[in-house]
Amino acid sequence: MEAADRGNARGYSPVRFTILDRYMLGELAGPFLFGLAAFMLIFAATEILNIGKLVSNDHAPLWAALLVFAWSLPSDVVLVIPMALLLGTLLAVQRLSGENEITALKAAGITFGRIVAPLLLLGLIMSVVTYFLQESLVPYAGDQLTDIENSVINHVSAFNRDLTVSAPLPSGGRQVTIATSYEPNSRALLHVTLIQYDNHHDPRQIVFADRAEFTADKWVLENSSVYRFNPDGTTLAEPRIAQQEVQIGETPTDLVKRMSNDDPESMSRAQIAAVVRSGQLTQTELRKYVTTYQEKLARPFACFVFILIAVPFGLRALRSSGSTSLGFGVSLAIVFVYYVVMTICSFAGEAFQAFAALWAWVPNLLFTAIGIARLRRAAV
Repeated sequence: MEAADRGNARGYSPVRFTILDRYMLGELAGPFLFGLAAFMLIFAATEILNIGKLVSNDHAPLWAALLVFAWSLPSDVVLVIPMALLLGTLLAVQRLSGENEITALKAAGITFGRIVAPLLLLGLIMSVVTYFLQESLVPYAGDQLTDIENSVINHVSAFNRDLTVSAPLPSGGRQVTIATSYEPNSRALLHVTLIQYDNHHDPRQIVFADRAEFTADKWVLENSSVYRFNPDGTTLAEPRIAQQEVQIGETPTDLVKRMSNDDPESMSRAQIAAVVRSGQLTQTELRKYVTTYQEKLARPFACFVFILIAVPFGLRALRSSGSTSLGFGVSLAIVFVYYVVMTICSFAGEAFQAFAALWAWVPNLLFTAIGIARLRRAAV
C-alpha cells in the first residue's frame, strides 16, 4: 500500500497493469485451459464419430475425413471459448474465495471491483478476439470443409440444385439467369438460360447457352442462341453466337456462397451482407440472414457476460464445496440457460425482423443485468 501511495505521489496513473492483475490472470489461466480442453474434447468426440461414418458409410478416404475433422474445429473453438472462460472464472474465484485470499485483499484496502477488474477486462478482450476468429478463420475453414465434402466425399458440384439469379438491367426491367450446374475449376455455369423482362414484366429476349464462363471479371456465353420477342408479337431468332459477354449480377464467389452455403452461420457478417444486398433471397431466407447477421455481432460478447456472471457464482455457490465437478455442472447449467434464451430471441428476431438487432442483444443484456446485481450483493 505504501508503494502504491508513493507511485501515485510520483504522478503514475492508478490504472496500470499491476502485480494484482498478473496474479488474478494467472489464477484464471490454468482453469481456463482446463475448460478449453474439456469442452473441446466434448465437441471433438462428435466430430470423431462423424469421421467414422464418413469412412464406413460414405467410403471417404481417411485423409479427407481427417481434413473434415480438422476444418470443423475452428467453429467449435468459437463456441468453446466463452464456456471455458465461464468455467475458468468459476474455479479461479472459488479457490481465491475458499482460501480467504479475496477477504485478505479487501482487508488490505483493495476494493472488490478492483480485484475482479482484470477478469472483466479479459472478458472484453476475448470477446473481440472471438469476434475476429468468427469473421476470419471460421468462414475460411467452412469454405475448405465444403470443398472437401463436395469434391472428394460427395463428388458433386458446389451446389446441387438449379441456380437462379435475378438482376436489374441498365435500361430498365430485369434479367433472370438460370443454370443447372457449376464447374468450380473453370468457374463456369452449365446449360444457361437468360430471360430479359421489360419494365412491364413482359419477356423481351431469351438466350440459351451451353455454358457461361467467368474470365477477366466478366461472364462470357459460349455457343448461345438468342430469341427476341417484338412488341408486335413476332419472334426473331438470331444466328448462333460463338461467344458474347453478359452481365449476370453475381460473381462465381457470390453464387457458390449463396447456393452451397445457404446456412448463414458458416459465413462472415460481410458475406451475409453481400448476399442480402444481392436481392436473391426469399422473404423467409432474408429474415434468417438478417437475424444471423445481428447475432454474429452480439454472440462473441458472451465471453464478457459469462465472466461477469461467473464471479458472484464462484464467490457464493461454490464457496462451501471446492469441487471441480460442481463447477463444471454449474457452468453447463448457465450455458444451457443462456443458449435457451438466445434460441428464443433468435426466433423472435426472425419473426420481428425490424427489431432483429435488439433481440440479438437481449441475452447479453439480460445476463449482464443479472451478473451486475449478483456482483453488487457479493461485494458487500
